[in-house]
Amino acid sequence: MKLDSILSPGRTLCGAPGSSKKRVLENISQFICQDLSDFNPNQLFDNLVAREKLGSTGLGNGIAIPHCRITQCQQIIGTLIKLDDAVDFDAIDGQPVDLLFVLLVPEQAHDEHLNVLATLAELFSDASFCQQLRTANSNEGLYQLAIAH
Repeated sequence: MKLDSILSPGRTLCGAPGSSKKRVLENISQFICQDLSDFNPNQLFDNLVAREKLGSTGLGNGIAIPHCRITQCQQIIGTLIKLDDAVDFDAIDGQPVDLLFVLLVPEQAHDEHLNVLATLAELFSDASFCQQLRTANSNEGLYQLAIAH
């Protein structure tokens, strides 16, 4: 899977604010809904928070892959976020998170959803890839680094 099949420049944000996990998820929900006007930011936020309550999506090494199902979602949608400052995300290694790949999936896309999550987890386990993303200083730069891999 190539990232550009689920990610767009309009859903790539370098230098996002956030003082807490909840605030980051709230900001992400607003950001995504600027690009996807059919989505409701409050519903998206509620769905992301509900998923986090089941267990943190923080993978470790500063990476998190928040994800949820969305009723009006017709295809898997990705959003890449690089935070200004890392935040506690209850990651398995206890380290704060500064890179997030948010995944929105249709209600019925079970197998595809799991396959994309596995692919993302493998991609973000590549330390050199993550380090390249951390060097980005613009939305476009972050997007280009992400899709080049």
